[in-house]
Amino acid sequence: MERLLELDKELLLYFNGFHASWLDPIMMLATKTIFWLPLYLLLVYLMAKFKKWDTLYYLLGVAICITLTDQITSGFMKPFFGRLRPSHEPSLEGLLHIVNNYRGGQFSFASGHAANTFGVAMFVFLLFRGRYHWMSVIFLWAAFMSYTRIYLGVHYPGDVIVGALIGLLCGWIGYQFSTWLIRTVQKRKLKAQS
Repeated sequence: MERLLELDKELLLYFNGFHASWLDPIMMLATKTIFWLPLYLLLVYLMAKFKKWDTLYYLLGVAICITLTDQITSGFMKPFFGRLRPSHEPSLEGLLHIVNNYRGGQFSFASGHAANTFGVAMFVFLLFRGRYHWMSVIFLWAAFMSYTRIYLGVHYPGDVIVGALIGLLCGWIGYQFSTWLIRTVQKRKLKAQS
């Protein structure tokens, strides 16, 4: 375990080292959820366009996905494991590139940003994979969003990887819940009509 933690630190310093002054404000902006609002609105539009009234059930599935990822990572894992963020780790002081003195909360394991973005990416991919073959690029968005956390020095690569895996699972669960709900409602409607 000690070797894994040391490797995580080495990888953090390697990936955090790819910084430039012109890139700092871009990464700071890209890590904020509000920056991605146009993408979220586009996805909701596509849902409404092709899924009509079922969009409400899919949005409920997304809400379940995000609630799960948030509760698992921030509600349970961070306080349970108590791993200090790299930006708060005394042994990394002076070695990390920190942008605008942004240090995030106290604990880092696992990344809520990675879990949320990969959860939404998985949900959207499952929803649109048959209609849009290019939809897999949504995972690049999730990977970029997750990398901003390493760039800013507030997460280790291991935090991001575990967060991403949690997100993928929660995205799948949210999607399965939505499709189950839609089938259940349709069966009840058919039963009421007969």
